[in-house]
Amino acid sequence: MPSASKSLAGGIEAGEDYHDLGMKYPDAPVPRGVGDVIVHRAILDDFTGVSSLMDWISDGDLVIVEMTDLLKKDMELHLAVDRIQDFVERDLSGQVIRLGQSRLLLLPPAFESARIE
Repeated sequence: MPSASKSLAGGIEAGEDYHDLGMKYPDAPVPRGVGDVIVHRAILDDFTGVSSLMDWISDGDLVIVEMTDLLKKDMELHLAVDRIQDFVERDLSGQVIRLGQSRLLLLPPAFESARIE
């Protein structure tokens, strides 16, 4: 489940105008304080990446999943979404929210939807 290309990892070149730190340091250690939340973004190409998503959500992190390539694989898409939904909603009591045609937002149980009146 690549969220960033490993080929771009490395040092910062002199004269660069823009530094995508997520691309340069995809596995950087992130210090966490009490109540801190990490938002992960991931591209789910196939079913093998589902376990990483489940690890993040069980740690209490938010996850935004892009599944454009997986949409072309109907059976694998349904298998992955069913597995994610079972784990997040039934096992953890979290929420799976569809964002447009190709993304999911995975919310751990600490986040609740509020009714706005």
